[in-house]
Amino acid sequence: MQDKLSPYWPKGIPKHIHVPRVTLPHYLHTSAQRYPDKTAIIFCENTFTFSQLKGYVDSMAAYLQQVLGVSKGERILLFSQNSPQFVIAYYAALSIGAVIVPVNAMCTTDEVRYFMQNSGARYAFVARDLVEQVLPCMQADTAEGLKHIVVHQYKDILSHVDSEEIPSFIKADYPVIEQADIHDFQEILNQRAYQAEPVETSPDDFCVLPYTSGTTGKSKGCIHTHATMLASVYASTMWRNMHSETVILSVAPMFHMLGMQNAMNIPIFLGATVIMMPRWNAGQAVKLTAKHRVSAWTAPPAMVLDFFSHPEAKEADLSSLNLLTGGGAAMAESVALMLKERFGIVYNEGYGMTETASFLHCNPLSYAKRQCLGMETQDVESRIVDPNSLEELPRGEVGELVTSGSQLMLGYWDNPEANQESFFERDGKRFFRTGDLARIDEDGYFFMADRLKRMINVSGYKVWPTEVENTMYAHPAIQEVCIVGVRDEKQGEQVKALVVLKEGEDVEAQEIIAWAREHMAVYKAPRSVEFFDELPKSNTGKIMWRKLQDDQNAKLA
Repeated sequence: MQDKLSPYWPKGIPKHIHVPRVTLPHYLHTSAQRYPDKTAIIFCENTFTFSQLKGYVDSMAAYLQQVLGVSKGERILLFSQNSPQFVIAYYAALSIGAVIVPVNAMCTTDEVRYFMQNSGARYAFVARDLVEQVLPCMQADTAEGLKHIVVHQYKDILSHVDSEEIPSFIKADYPVIEQADIHDFQEILNQRAYQAEPVETSPDDFCVLPYTSGTTGKSKGCIHTHATMLASVYASTMWRNMHSETVILSVAPMFHMLGMQNAMNIPIFLGATVIMMPRWNAGQAVKLTAKHRVSAWTAPPAMVLDFFSHPEAKEADLSSLNLLTGGGAAMAESVALMLKERFGIVYNEGYGMTETASFLHCNPLSYAKRQCLGMETQDVESRIVDPNSLEELPRGEVGELVTSGSQLMLGYWDNPEANQESFFERDGKRFFRTGDLARIDEDGYFFMADRLKRMINVSGYKVWPTEVENTMYAHPAIQEVCIVGVRDEKQGEQVKALVVLKEGEDVEAQEIIAWAREHMAVYKAPRSVEFFDELPKSNTGKIMWRKLQDDQNAKLA
């Protein structure tokens, strides 16, 4: 933390906190004891109490351990949209000491295969609408593949699905897959035939392995323990004055750290109620907020703009909403003003990343600055350093933001080279290099200046151009490609491909876009393509991506 504490540090919030020395499942057990009949989740007009949720988790944990043979430390892929099954799978795995590997629901088979192989996962929870991407990864197809997958249909856990408000994909019927290594999620919950043997777990046990896209083309797994996850959860709820009667709208996907922490782990930690949406729908979000008196939700700016721009938002009673938080991209000044003037809400911007379990910096509720990364929160020390010497710079100067805190991951999974590049020791503390260029103002607030690393931010999702380019070079018609980020009012940035075709090739831009969407997650795939006869290069023969990116954005000015 900076030598001089900001005069705007929130009153009543200590600089140093004592993160509880327990595991994440401890809080599900505690909430089920304290509030057995209280609503934990409302999903598609169906209600689940804390005691029901705990019972489901216990049944699934026992099956994993006693039938499938999952042991402590084993990695399990979790591939699903937001749903009660996501929560059950997550906490069941953690209850027996296993490790969850969350997979973005937009991922392709190649991406799923990479996560499986890199993490060493041999088990998976998969939603039925996504199972086709996973079947080629089974051991029947590859020696190092998945041994067992547990498949859920979203509707199976619901007691009624007759409402017109329930999305059609939730109600969809799928044929049963008859394979010995594929297990039905709902049948396991209905059986309740097994009981798990106690497993000794520690706050310092590895529990979640989320992947973050990589600068050199391969995603990196972030090793998080119960302690690192809870450091973020505990600090965040204290900073934002959240409590057990908070009603939380779950809109950010839970495979992403933003949704995982704010819309699943935090409410279970508090014993609060979640109004869970399977996919984003602005009109439905407005209705749910008004109907259930939602008081808090976390979302990237693009979702906030969708929500408050929707015609129903003008008529709905949104008076219960008092905490709107997010990050990943700066909130547009015009939207921030609209929120303040029309709804009396200040968007609580923060700064975090997968490597820090989401919560790291935040604006104080009582004195926020716009388009700001906020200030260091409890027990976090961030510095602005020279990217080359790593020496600390004076306030006001732009340099690389480096950080140290209890929520910081242990390191990247099986990647000593990345760890060597990303961490350094200074003054007896371990700092992480974020790759973001920032400055600190006179009040101790951090502001983003630029990126040290070449990265595109699409609605809070990191896209590393090198990763996309490496995939695009597999297209048979592409000779050269440069991926750039161009400004987008809604998403912050969007991905654009600048392409040189091989001699004699004639391909339409839309064909390349469609091909890309088949080979990578949709948010990574280019939204637009522009063809060039040649791409400008430096004296050393490297494509001048920054010039190309600047030129593309200049056209939008």
